[in-house]
Amino acid sequence: MKKFIAFLSVFICVHLWLIPVFAQTNQKFRPSEKAEKWADKQIKKMSLDERIGQLVHIGVNARFLNQESNEYKELKRQVVENKVGGITVFVGGVYETVHLINRMQESAKIPLLISGDFETGVGMRFEDTINFPWNMAIAATGNPEFARRQGAITAREARALGVQWAFAPTVDVNNNADNPVINVRSYGENPTDVARFSVAFTNGLQSGNVLATAKHFPGHGDTAVDSHRGLPVINFSRERLNQIELVPFKSVLDAGIGSVMVAHISLPQIDAMEIKPLKQSIKASYTEAEVITEAATMPATLTPNVITKMLREEMKFDGLIVTDAMDMSGLTLYFNQDEAAVRAFLAGADVLIKPASADLAIKGLKAAVLSGRISEHRLNESVRKQLAWKYELGLTKQKITALDAIDTSVSGLQTRQLANEIADNAMTLVKNDNRNLPLAKGKKIAVLCITNGEDRLFVGNTFTQALRASGMQAERIVIDERSTAKEISEAIETAKKSEVVIAGLFGRVRSGAKNSVGLPDTGTQVLRKVLQSKPDTISISFGNPYLLKSFPEMKTYIVAYGDMTSLQRSAARAITGEIDFLGKLPISIGESCPRGTGLNLKK
Repeated sequence: MKKFIAFLSVFICVHLWLIPVFAQTNQKFRPSEKAEKWADKQIKKMSLDERIGQLVHIGVNARFLNQESNEYKELKRQVVENKVGGITVFVGGVYETVHLINRMQESAKIPLLISGDFETGVGMRFEDTINFPWNMAIAATGNPEFARRQGAITAREARALGVQWAFAPTVDVNNNADNPVINVRSYGENPTDVARFSVAFTNGLQSGNVLATAKHFPGHGDTAVDSHRGLPVINFSRERLNQIELVPFKSVLDAGIGSVMVAHISLPQIDAMEIKPLKQSIKASYTEAEVITEAATMPATLTPNVITKMLREEMKFDGLIVTDAMDMSGLTLYFNQDEAAVRAFLAGADVLIKPASADLAIKGLKAAVLSGRISEHRLNESVRKQLAWKYELGLTKQKITALDAIDTSVSGLQTRQLANEIADNAMTLVKNDNRNLPLAKGKKIAVLCITNGEDRLFVGNTFTQALRASGMQAERIVIDERSTAKEISEAIETAKKSEVVIAGLFGRVRSGAKNSVGLPDTGTQVLRKVLQSKPDTISISFGNPYLLKSFPEMKTYIVAYGDMTSLQRSAARAITGEIDFLGKLPISIGESCPRGTGLNLKK
């Protein structure tokens, strides 16, 4: 009897301890009643211009700006005159970004809501900080706890940098091997797995009082067009969307995520209204070349069928809805910025991110309110929602970020250890036909780095140095699209003379680029010749995992899922036998390498 009572006591204690955990997981992350009341009071005091300005958030690539510079004055004008509601931080230095945001917060009558794309942590946007591995690497570990821990650390570091709103997680199901913009940003091709990892990250992030964002609704995974360059078409029925694309979105909505980002994608079976390209459009600043989609239909960002009907009414989402960047070619090829802003808002969006012209967007919105096209009730609804979030996230009490605490809060030992732990568990050995792993120490190795970026001076440096530290004689060779005939010839000869060739394939996601996730033609040429002369070449994908499909002759193929320093070091450790290959593919690479493929050397 005593044993039973003791067991019962332990059972009750454990389950009482679990109650708040489950409650937190299933509870919606929403503004409190106090926040709502504050928002109601504020909105009664605001002019029409102040309310309209709240809907528009501008983007900043921060650097040092003297207050007398034109760039600084223009940024301040957007805050003071246009009364924008927030700022999205893009790539910039830590202190330059935080200091500039502080200056803008000082100038803002209503606190600014600061956001950023933190898919890989704050390192995705803040220079010299630690990047976590991409989502697909985390999924390769099979452990959602890594995603939760990543979210929690990201929240802590975001708050230390003055950011309250993260545009993450990416919950797209990447079931198209030719997808040029999602790829390793996704947790994989299985909707249920994507849902598990997305919910874990969301719970971790929002537990740190940072607003999480599920993107890119209703799913950007099954497309071969980058919405930075053109308008992708997802020609699927609602039934198909329910079975695949919407599964992880429903899970994170059920878990209480606070916001959703809508994609610039065309869904003909959801909204069949055809649109035509503009005769003269604004070219997106980060796009190398644009792709015009013929017979395109209304983008998801501009159709009530997607935002209001599907997301708000059918999926019962009552949180904050934000557009993808309004200056992406998926919109700018077909709509002027003033009309795009009005249509996005009428479709159901609450916040319009990074218009190509904030002036035009605000002008269009104001004209629509004055003409009655947008009702004041609808305007106040979205403004109230955003104001409540500003209160809930603490901006009414503290909108200035302390600079002196950053170097004790950001990119510390805990962050580095987690990045390394994820990387060690993600390394995936897909093929080992030659059985030439692990490598014995002292080998003379040619590290052939083939890159689709502008990084020839340093690409693959971390990997090469890690090999040298393990006792290898490693020589780095770089091939990119600028490589000359002489450089190509020398690379091939060096590879032939080496004991071992390791082909580091740096075909990585580059939003807006013509050759995103692919290898340059020069690199493809060199790789084919090296694989022919050295069939025992060890190939490692430091980015796009699907490259094996283009090179089936590869005998040894490893997927590292990205070029983060943690992933490069772990790849070197696995090749030399310091750690085993523990990862499993979260996607399929053709029929021969299905999802779940992953060889272990020690086992």
